[in-house]
Amino acid sequence: MSEAGASVMRQWRARATPEGALAYRAHLSGSVLPQLQALAGFRGVALLNRLVAGEVEITVQTRWASMAAIEAFAQPDLEAAVVEPAAAAVLLDYDDVVTHHQVILEG
Repeated sequence: MSEAGASVMRQWRARATPEGALAYRAHLSGSVLPQLQALAGFRGVALLNRLVAGEVEITVQTRWASMAAIEAFAQPDLEAAVVEPAAAAVLLDYDDVVTHHQVILEG
């Protein structure tokens, strides 16, 4: 999927109450991000929120050097979402699977 020098974006979505979205942000920044930053090939994260009918649609995009780098985080099933119990507890619903996208242009 990834060409030499290209990176891969791993994307996942969830829904939460406004309070749950704040709790998820705290969990991501305080617990998950330090773990990700320790992995070779991790290049960054973006947390996107969108208010829809009183709920928050959450999109998490993590950027990786390659699919091989993702394997260290997401083994054995690279398409399965990695959702810790503390995160699941503050979410209304979340996707069980992720999508991977080759980054072909960044500015």
